[in-house]
Amino acid sequence: MAERDLVSPQSLEPFTGGKLFDTVFTRGMALVEETAAYLDGPGREQSKTLAREASLTYAAWSMELTTRLMQAASWLVMQKAVRDGDMRREDAGSRKYRIRRDEPALDPSKQEGRGLPPRFLELVGRAEALFEQVCRLDEALYQPASAVSAPNPVSEQMAALQKAADTGAFDPLMIWRRAK
Repeated sequence: MAERDLVSPQSLEPFTGGKLFDTVFTRGMALVEETAAYLDGPGREQSKTLAREASLTYAAWSMELTTRLMQAASWLVMQKAVRDGDMRREDAGSRKYRIRRDEPALDPSKQEGRGLPPRFLELVGRAEALFEQVCRLDEALYQPASAVSAPNPVSEQMAALQKAADTGAFDPLMIWRRAK
């Protein structure tokens, strides 16, 4: 996909300059710090007492959790750099800066009762939600322009129905008058 196929740079301004971005950025960075503090402190101590299977899951999920949080945080910092004029919008839209989910999401509900600390599972759930939100934002901001302007069959049908309504095709009195 060429950079010219991306949504116009002006479409980023309402997001990065608005309260939604500030909220997502602040919450995302706070979650990164909170998770790091947990994994380096209480989580490290709790992981030492886990049964073998839970310990293996904890180790694998900790790595995935950290990776996804760092990807989300990097994307948010990049958007802030664009907003602050430290990075060009065109560069932020290049493929190497895009974020998407390539792996299935971790599902903490499937691990409940299997020996993992509840606090860890809660952090995993919140991190997955943040990552999913950032992936959706990335897609909305940087989807190809052709996807934005592609014909929508539902919209076309709605327009046809509206046109029929405007011309009186759905006027019950008109149908009644014809029946006389």
